[in-house]
Amino acid sequence: MALLSVADALARVLADIEPSPGESIPLSEACGRVLAADVAARRTQPPADVSAMDGYAVRANDVATAPATLRLIGEVAAGHPFDGTVGAGEAARIFTGGVIPAGADTVVIQEHTRREGDRVLIEKPSAAGRHIRRAGLDFHEGQVLLSRGRQLNDRDVMLAAAMNHPALPVHTRPKVAVFATGDELKAPGSTLGPGEIVYSNGFALMALARREGATVVDLGIVPDDVDATIAAIRRARESGADILVTTGGASVGEYDMVRRGLQAEGLDLSFWKVALRPGRPMMHGRLGAMQVLGLPGNPVSAYVCAFLFLVPLVRRRAGRTDVVPFPESATLGAALPANDERADYLRATLAPGEDGLPVATPVRIQDSSMMAALAKADCLVIREPFAAAAQAGSRCSILRLTRPL
Repeated sequence: MALLSVADALARVLADIEPSPGESIPLSEACGRVLAADVAARRTQPPADVSAMDGYAVRANDVATAPATLRLIGEVAAGHPFDGTVGAGEAARIFTGGVIPAGADTVVIQEHTRREGDRVLIEKPSAAGRHIRRAGLDFHEGQVLLSRGRQLNDRDVMLAAAMNHPALPVHTRPKVAVFATGDELKAPGSTLGPGEIVYSNGFALMALARREGATVVDLGIVPDDVDATIAAIRRARESGADILVTTGGASVGEYDMVRRGLQAEGLDLSFWKVALRPGRPMMHGRLGAMQVLGLPGNPVSAYVCAFLFLVPLVRRRAGRTDVVPFPESATLGAALPANDERADYLRATLAPGEDGLPVATPVRIQDSSMMAALAKADCLVIREPFAAAAQAGSRCSILRLTRPL
């Protein structure tokens, strides 16, 4: 099977993926979830004209010039409207959030007044409309403020509460099952024998899936045995996983059992090689409704492939509209040679640039086994196939791995 471009491979991964079903959850649990429907306001905010400051509600004509002395006729606190009407020469004490009483059309802040019994001295003039929040200033009943496909953040939850929603319609979380293959793999904390290594890939893959909103089924380490691999695949299907992610054993070596196990279970293979560095021996297919991503065993290759393909797949399944991570512009911090036929995703650090763009400097050694360099990296510098040599200071495209500087 010929090498696919990254774009073509991603198109196959995302083809015909439908968002997970919807459910209603309490507002207190909604942060991080993805809306399954538009959400409209159930009320107008503020519902009436209210005071933006502590002070006195008055008629603008009475305070067009100052000083002016007015008679106090009442008090307005938030949640306790004043039933009377402010007439000529009158004022009502008002606090922030209090409903502007009938007859009043401006608020004089208390710093510009002096109270004398049932009289108040206005020391500075105030024009009509001052310090008044008009009804609907924030939003109106029926206005759609949160759209389907949005991943809710903390401010969205605050807004939904103000819109009078105790619960929200969201997509169920995608379920991702993960296992690694390899007789050489041992759990962290193990005493290692000759030729054995510590299993690390799955921890990053599961954390990445959780960060994108998925639930995770950890199927652990599977030995280099076809029957054991088939058993792990069946456990993933029995768990109801939407996506199975494997790491290791997806190449063409004598001990690469994942592809054999998947084929034995009836895998509908989409591809197994991508014109990508790191990560060429990557596989994708379907087992019934379950998507399968077979990632390389090298840790950096596994992570980069997961970032490029698992993240969009989880997002699409979760119902998000921002499915594919968006490349940004940066300044190259070091010269790079011409590229070959594979797209290259170079681990790089970021620093502030003088022109406002970040400076992306690729780490010196790009070996796909080097986890310390990956942990240090802030982004991936994208090198398209057959890209010409690039000088330091030239523009480049990056995918951020971490939050912006």
